[in-house]
Amino acid sequence: MRRIRAIQIDKTGGPEVMQLVELPIGEPGPGEVRIRHEACGVNFIDTYQRSGLYAVSLPAVMGNEGAGVVEAVGDGVTHVMVGDRVAYSARTPGSYADARIVPALPVVRLPDAIGTDTAAAMMLKGLTVQYLLRRTRHQLEPGDYLVWHAAAGGVGLIACQWAKALGFRVIGTAGSDEKCELARQHGAEHAINYRTDDVVARVREITGGQGVKAVFDSVGKDTWERSLDCLQPFGLMVSFGNASGAVPPFAVTQLAGKGSLYVHRPTLNAHTTTIANVRAMSDDLFEVVTSGKVRIPVERRYPLAEAAQAHRDLEARVTTGASILVP
Repeated sequence: MRRIRAIQIDKTGGPEVMQLVELPIGEPGPGEVRIRHEACGVNFIDTYQRSGLYAVSLPAVMGNEGAGVVEAVGDGVTHVMVGDRVAYSARTPGSYADARIVPALPVVRLPDAIGTDTAAAMMLKGLTVQYLLRRTRHQLEPGDYLVWHAAAGGVGLIACQWAKALGFRVIGTAGSDEKCELARQHGAEHAINYRTDDVVARVREITGGQGVKAVFDSVGKDTWERSLDCLQPFGLMVSFGNASGAVPPFAVTQLAGKGSLYVHRPTLNAHTTTIANVRAMSDDLFEVVTSGKVRIPVERRYPLAEAAQAHRDLEARVTTGASILVP
């Protein structure tokens, strides 16, 4: 049986628990596809699964996003064929590998204009931005302000560009002046260094004291309170990540006292339960990228064997844009 290299964990913990191993790979079953990876995306959710914040069945191959070429398809798979260039954001980990068998549901064919490096860097992040800006019920209208935390990260840089293309006015936050400048270069109208500035005071100043209609927060514990305080009455707090740790328990009455606020905790998986949804969301992403309205900066490329270093860099918040592993 053919063998592949993969990054696997047998226990949860720090980056050091990830090991390069050889594993057998067979043929796809009904409804499955085998993909030879040309690039694998690196995302914060990977670190959550590695650390144990998000539970996975062990042993587990890391990674949730990849791009490459279809090698084989199982019975019942008709929307992709052998030889197709494809990409996916999967519902379960397993992409840090030379090749993978994955359910066909999230797999989509790539337009000729999008390379596999770009695709591996954008599927999870880009589809996340797609559902947050296009499918979440935040009632934003062109000209409205929003706050986006971690605006210089992989998701944030896509969001700054896409939100600007939709006519929204982005107030980004980041942890250095250099990252703030990067966010501005990618479409943020304002950028606040949260290490040196009072984020809430600056947001109130920018919005003439009104606050914003929506805050998009992937940071979690460290930004929870300031996110709520940036909102205007009836504003929406969208919590979609935990880079600094999980949001602590809070009293629901706190939302009343701060202006009858709404809180939403969405996931990409909830929006990608059908092939029709995955196709529609992916087509929207591909269109905005091929149009040039959104550029996907692939800032760091690591050999597959250096996945632990990729995680260290991501968790230390020294990265900007997207990072990929190259098998």
